[in-house]
Amino acid sequence: MKVLKFGGTSVANAQNIKLVLDIVANKANQDKLVVVVSALSKVTDLLHLAATKAAATDESYKEIIAEIEKAHLDTLKQLIPVGEQSGLLSHIKRIINHLETLLDGCFLLGELSARTLDTILSFGELLSSYIIAEALKQNLKNSGYKDSREVIKTNSNFGRANVNFEITNLLLKTFFDANENQVVVMPGFISSSTEGISTTLGRGGSDYTAAIVAAALHADDLEIWTDVNGMFTSNPKIVKQAQPIATISYQEAMELSHFGAKVLYPPTIQPVLRQNIPIYIKNTFAPEAEGTFISNNPLPSANPVKGISHIGGITLITLEGPGMIGVSGSSKRLFEVLSQSQINVIFITQASSEHSICIGIMNEDADQAESAINKAFEIEIVQNRVDPCIVEKNLCIIALVGESMKNHQGLSGKMFSTLGKNNVNIRAIAQGASERNISVVINERDVKKALNTLHERFFEDNTKQLNLFVMGVGNVGEIFISQIAQQKKFLKENLKINLRVIAVSNSRKMHFDEDGIDLKKWKEALDEKGVPADQETFVSNVKELNLRNSIFVDITANEGVSKLYEKFLKQSVGVVTCNKIACASEYSNYIHLKNLSRQYNAPFLFETNVGAGLPIIDTVKNLIASGDKVNKIQAVLSGSLNFIFNNFDEKNSFHDVVKEAGIQGFTEPDPTIDLSGVDVARKILILIRESGNKMDIEEIANESFMPAACLETTSNEAFFASLIEHAPHFDAIYQEALSKDSRLKYVAQFENGKASVGLQFIPKDHPFYNLEGKDNIVLFYTDRYVDQPLLIKGAGAGAAVTASGIFADVIRIGNV
Repeated sequence: MKVLKFGGTSVANAQNIKLVLDIVANKANQDKLVVVVSALSKVTDLLHLAATKAAATDESYKEIIAEIEKAHLDTLKQLIPVGEQSGLLSHIKRIINHLETLLDGCFLLGELSARTLDTILSFGELLSSYIIAEALKQNLKNSGYKDSREVIKTNSNFGRANVNFEITNLLLKTFFDANENQVVVMPGFISSSTEGISTTLGRGGSDYTAAIVAAALHADDLEIWTDVNGMFTSNPKIVKQAQPIATISYQEAMELSHFGAKVLYPPTIQPVLRQNIPIYIKNTFAPEAEGTFISNNPLPSANPVKGISHIGGITLITLEGPGMIGVSGSSKRLFEVLSQSQINVIFITQASSEHSICIGIMNEDADQAESAINKAFEIEIVQNRVDPCIVEKNLCIIALVGESMKNHQGLSGKMFSTLGKNNVNIRAIAQGASERNISVVINERDVKKALNTLHERFFEDNTKQLNLFVMGVGNVGEIFISQIAQQKKFLKENLKINLRVIAVSNSRKMHFDEDGIDLKKWKEALDEKGVPADQETFVSNVKELNLRNSIFVDITANEGVSKLYEKFLKQSVGVVTCNKIACASEYSNYIHLKNLSRQYNAPFLFETNVGAGLPIIDTVKNLIASGDKVNKIQAVLSGSLNFIFNNFDEKNSFHDVVKEAGIQGFTEPDPTIDLSGVDVARKILILIRESGNKMDIEEIANESFMPAACLETTSNEAFFASLIEHAPHFDAIYQEALSKDSRLKYVAQFENGKASVGLQFIPKDHPFYNLEGKDNIVLFYTDRYVDQPLLIKGAGAGAAVTASGIFADVIRIGNV
């Protein structure tokens, strides 16, 4: 014999019930069946609402009765042929009339007892089971119905009655020994006291009914049919990558169920566990899916962790004080007062010093618990031997569950470090001696981030999801996004990095998509769905989403955007930027950002600040980290200026070459930033600071080759007009270089604590002489590189190389 239980979603409407009937009919060909059914979806909630309204003398309860009646009559009409509906419809209406009489009584008396509520709530299962039993008889004549209240007996603890198993088992065995039907339909959730008064079995009661029947009849197995493909490695509504668990032990299933895996209610397992009856969790809407098999001997798994579950709405209460140290009975008094207040304790941890005890309870019990505990320890609190209890609400318990966890070292460390890297603060920790469960308490707002991060760590082959928020999608930004689209599959397969762009923004619009923006259609999405760009709103959206491994990517040259870094870093959001303003700002701000990066474990990478895609900053970091010291730097750090002076000659005017550099994307949007030397000064300043030296930009000597009138212009049009006006000045510089058989290079230097930038005449024997196109070159003279400097050379400007440098920084974060 098999026992099948179908939940509320499985019997939500006539369409779903037809699927249930097909499953039952197929299985009835092989085994005798007991089919336990829940109320139609949401009906129990409606009954509870109607009872509450009636007791509050709110006449709208009558509208709810009408809604419940319509739902059941419509369902019956769709399942039963018209010619056979008359008597069945009359029976449904009689049941509804009985329900209405009870609710009218609540309305007239203005009260609702626990006993009456149990009777009212029982109508959901009574109605659904009757309709399903009658529908089943249409195609399976050898089927019947049994009212669970006649065979499941309890005490009179209304709302959550305790089963009298001795009487119940005897009644069930007696009935089914005499029963000849192939299938028997029974309502779940409901029972009756030994006096014959309707009772209910509490939350998860239909599962419990099925387990009670299965245990009493020594069934071959218990099948629980729901709307998902079994128990999952985590909540699939929160963790999209969650996978069904093929096999699991009773103990693991109970742990996961206790911590929020809603497909199964923990007490359900108890009756069948004693009888060693296996449980299958199956999907009504995908009956061919494998589902989850629960038994004493599940198949071995390479992964010691079976699942990650959670309970939200938790309050942490801490009782502490010197008066608890070495004093016996403190714990007993604490738990006694909670028991007397009927408050369920979900989580317990105690310091070995006995100085404090910490418990987790549901939020709704917090105020009552606080009052009761403070009253129980009133004398000790007055004497300052115990502090008033500390109450922290809106927390969540996350549990790592697995029978084999006790045989594997380091799982706790992996769990804590994974959460720590995403700045998920752990408020409390508990681990039983069995090591089957490691539980931590965290802030409820971090649940999604924590579950996804842990799931990645333990179930997704260490694939790391990076969530990018990109501000600045002009020339470089567009190429950056296209590079991500091109390499996305490669990164996932080879580096185990899953890149998602969550937000894009330009100066006019911004667009967010929590599920990831389609990189082939991001322009259309920004255009059609974008909202007005606002930096503060952008920051608050990133904070509100609170996604794991979040990275803000700044592809602007905007000072206002650079001031947002502090806010992102404080939220443990990494920052990748090609914007030099922040790192070249006041030294105190530069150090502050670096410190925030360390404090909040948020990467702050800016490789493209110097040399675009060249590994210049990374090289300096490695030199310093390995104990070397940078003594001198000589560099050509402006790809745009190098391009300009490499192409400026008798045939190409200075004006035309500068214009062309802008067209090719080598200069900043405001070319005076490049030509004034400010951009080069910022770059050498960043290298000086990364070398471990303290300096501000005002200390760098800037020997400008530009006429002051050119730099004082207020628009690009005026600037380019001034270049034509001062053409003789630039021609004179060029002619001087020719006369010295030299080439013009804009050079940055640092030595003996002093730095300068300026145009120089480079002779033929100098390493900078043959620097072509837009290339950069840097010479590092260090304690290790004395006679021959460490040389880095390559393309130092251009949208593609800058984008690739930003991309490389993102990948660096993914590889950490």
